[in-house]
Amino acid sequence: MSAAVLAVALAYLVGSVPTGLWLGLALRGVDIREHGSHNIGATNTLRVLGKTIGAFALAGDAGKGIVAVLLISRLSAWPYAPLACGIAAIGGHLAPAYLRFKGGKGVATSAGVFLSLAPIPTLLALAAFLLTLKTTRMVSASSVAAAAALAVSVCLMSLEQATMPLYLMPDLFLLRVATLHVAGLVVWRHRSNIRRILNGTENRF
Repeated sequence: MSAAVLAVALAYLVGSVPTGLWLGLALRGVDIREHGSHNIGATNTLRVLGKTIGAFALAGDAGKGIVAVLLISRLSAWPYAPLACGIAAIGGHLAPAYLRFKGGKGVATSAGVFLSLAPIPTLLALAAFLLTLKTTRMVSASSVAAAAALAVSVCLMSLEQATMPLYLMPDLFLLRVATLHVAGLVVWRHRSNIRRILNGTENRF
């Protein structure tokens, strides 16, 4: 169990890396927390620093989740280490140790985690994201739609369907519970965006 604790702690620290913030500071000398939505995530990075750095921030944030599930979890033989490390990475992005626990909304990191744990539902969620983005040009609405699509997909699929081809989760019930909680958390973190959508004042791309 000590190996599992170490893996989860390391996954949290990896998840805590504020990719967009550090890229902005290193490449442009810009603190993205002082511009745009003041968020450290990839969307604000893209708005403030442009498409190239925004794309790297997106890849980095998603990569944190992938690394936590596929690599760091291998430090432990515990069957639930991939899920635990994935959740820890998401927690790191939401409440990063390096930034006094003030983080982003967790969409990209969650996508990386569930792309590893539940590939097909995550691809369906990505399709929902892209379709909503094309229709509304709002990343917030697209993120909420993707979270909902992921939760519904995992709830409708069997364990084999949801986890193929990596089959990293041994328990469908626990996968569904984790997915519903993470999806709910993503929606909750977008509550101010949802209010702006309803008021017709949300930013569009």
